[in-house]
Amino acid sequence: MGRAFVYVILGGGVAAGYAALEFVRRGIAPGELCIISEESVAPYERPALSKGFLLPEAPACLPSFHTCVGANDERLTPKWYREHGIELVLGTKVKSADVKRMTLTTIAGETISYKILVVATGARALKLEEFGAKGSDAENVCYLRNLADAARLVSIMQSCSGGNAVVIGGGYIGMECAAALVTNRIRVTMVFPEAHCMGRLFTRKIADFYEAFYESKGVNFIKGTVLSSFENDSEGKVTTVILRDGTRVPTHMVVVGIGIRPNTSLFEGQLTIEKGGIKVNSRMQSSNSSVYAVGDVATFPVKLFGDEIRRLEHVDSARQTAKHAVSAIMLPEKTTDIDYLPFFYSRVFTLSWQFYGDNIGEVIHYGDFFAGRFGAYWISKGRIVGAFLEGGSREDYEAIAKAVKLKMIVKEKSELEKFGVEFASNAGKSEESDSGLVLERKMYAWEATAGVAAALSIAAFAYWYGRRRQRW
Repeated sequence: MGRAFVYVILGGGVAAGYAALEFVRRGIAPGELCIISEESVAPYERPALSKGFLLPEAPACLPSFHTCVGANDERLTPKWYREHGIELVLGTKVKSADVKRMTLTTIAGETISYKILVVATGARALKLEEFGAKGSDAENVCYLRNLADAARLVSIMQSCSGGNAVVIGGGYIGMECAAALVTNRIRVTMVFPEAHCMGRLFTRKIADFYEAFYESKGVNFIKGTVLSSFENDSEGKVTTVILRDGTRVPTHMVVVGIGIRPNTSLFEGQLTIEKGGIKVNSRMQSSNSSVYAVGDVATFPVKLFGDEIRRLEHVDSARQTAKHAVSAIMLPEKTTDIDYLPFFYSRVFTLSWQFYGDNIGEVIHYGDFFAGRFGAYWISKGRIVGAFLEGGSREDYEAIAKAVKLKMIVKEKSELEKFGVEFASNAGKSEESDSGLVLERKMYAWEATAGVAAALSIAAFAYWYGRRRQRW
């Protein structure tokens, strides 16, 4: 028993939806494309799960956040897939892949063959057991990676209104879930081993601002320690979180956000795996020419970093790499190497920030931290390689994106602190200005224009999407 397709997308997350739309726009015929997903619903925008879906009033629900509304584009409902002749194989787990024979075998025993495979398997949430702690199977311990997780989290939050919650982890999921819990009138204690929240991205000064803001909302932080064990009641529910330093935290529920691990197991030993993901070239093509990888599962070269390969865990990377892979598949002669500007953002409470590039080198902070409008530049070898901004306008975010994309040369670092966003706004106005700005002409010729256009597009999308999510 088996079916055959020209193109198969393995995975039903954000990248799958954006790839499907790109395939249609590039002219695939009905019946040529199949999407295989373990989830029972068509691809959707995962950022909505940690924001709109968790709201206590007027929560976002499907079909409102099917892809590709996150880019202000078509909404791909199940009807859309039917109308374009795309086969959705939902609620289906693939147990094995054979890249030489170009086949996938489902857990039910069906064989699905392809000519071109796009791996969009994403990543799974790391579990407590992988760090030596037990208890993930307790009824009131939650993770957040997919729609089923979110629905379970909502149900437990509703039963704990007015109670206590412990959030394990101080990264994206931890911070966004903590904000959602507070909005649902639940008291929150956050626990993480780092010295401050968002340790992979924030400086201590930036983190201090967000921690103070969260504390003003009633959130308690316990830093520099980790979970040791749980105490449970007779029904198996967690009642107390016990930390390694001996601290005991009473709770009615636990949310765990301790990182993710790419879903590469089907391809280990068949494709080159590096930095935790499937290694691909600048066209998102793996070590097997018939297999492409996109999103969280892909490790790809980033031009901004001298083609150093990176695996980027963010929704924007999933969207952009998916579209680029399909372009390379359908129009190889017209598709250039990917030139992606790493981009991260978040929106919690009344706060909204964006970050572009890399957080390496010397950090220069600027702006008014008390007023909640501030930022930072990262300088390496005399050039801006990263930029962060909280509370900016659309034009401000476009400016810092351009500054990073052009790798602006900084003559006087003091000017960054003095002028802040205005320093970045001068990019493109002149090659050399009184504020110490120089654009590097030799490294960026024809590609600079295209690169900056892409960066500005990303900034515009993020600003729009942030405002849209505020309604959620």
